[in-house]
Amino acid sequence: MPSASPGPPARLVAVRHGATKWSRAGRHTGRTDLPLLEQGVREAEALRARLSGHDFARVYTSPMARARQTCELAGFAGSAVAWDDLREWDYGDYEGLTTDEIRTGRPAWSLWRDGAPGGETAEDVGRRADRVVAAVRELAGDVLVFAHAHLLRVLAARWVGLAPEAGALLALAPASVSVLGWEREVAVLDRWNDGAGDALA
Repeated sequence: MPSASPGPPARLVAVRHGATKWSRAGRHTGRTDLPLLEQGVREAEALRARLSGHDFARVYTSPMARARQTCELAGFAGSAVAWDDLREWDYGDYEGLTTDEIRTGRPAWSLWRDGAPGGETAEDVGRRADRVVAAVRELAGDVLVFAHAHLLRVLAARWVGLAPEAGALLALAPASVSVLGWEREVAVLDRWNDGAGDALA
């Protein structure tokens, strides 16, 4: 997707979309194209002040409405490009279900270990995340992405060289800002799950 560019290593600034009806209820929302709730709209609007003073080399968004709407309300509609690899985990047969509902039939089920029948495994999502990481690392300047909780958790794990399943350890709230960056030559999590309202450094 992006083309190579010389310069200092890019940081990846990752924003989860604002609240939707299903995210608030804990329902797995992969390919169902839900809009933001009013709460989610307010959360997305609040991102504008946090991100507007920062210069981004590129801006990308998941093509799903909740991510695109968050991107637009945050002030990046004119510069954002939709990127299919930023779509949320495909939950297949478990789309729209809560974990408790799934576990009535599969008591020990874990998305991270077992994946979703008819959908994706952690390894599948990891391959998409790897393409994003590789492309961002070809750029100079920070890259801003608007996407989804599980996808971004896998992306963060892959950024620092962990297995996709390690995303299970990285909780992520709606409309939070995270920064995947560098300490010298080592890829690190500079900031994670920050919903405090602080401007981006």
